[in-house]
Amino acid sequence: MARTRRQSGFAGMAYFAFLVLLGLYFTFASVQGDFGLFNRVRIEAEADDLRAERARLEAEIAVLANKTRRLSDDFLDLDLLDEQARSVLGLVRPDEVVLR
Repeated sequence: MARTRRQSGFAGMAYFAFLVLLGLYFTFASVQGDFGLFNRVRIEAEADDLRAERARLEAEIAVLANKTRRLSDDFLDLDLLDEQARSVLGLVRPDEVVLR
């Protein structure tokens, strides 16, 4: 006579509950975890901000490089030199009007 083995209903429910909890854990980790979707969106927004700041700084560097070249020994812009000297020293000619 062959014996058939029956599992209890509790073991099947426990196995099913374990699989559901495991699926919920991986779903939560994929959304909220260190490498989840929300963190990825935050990192991409931060990267966009940093790219914009880099572009702003590159433009500022280009302006400063232009001023440096214009005040160099090879190419001297007398108007820029006069502007910088007046700005630093705070000098004004007697025939000029200063608006602030």
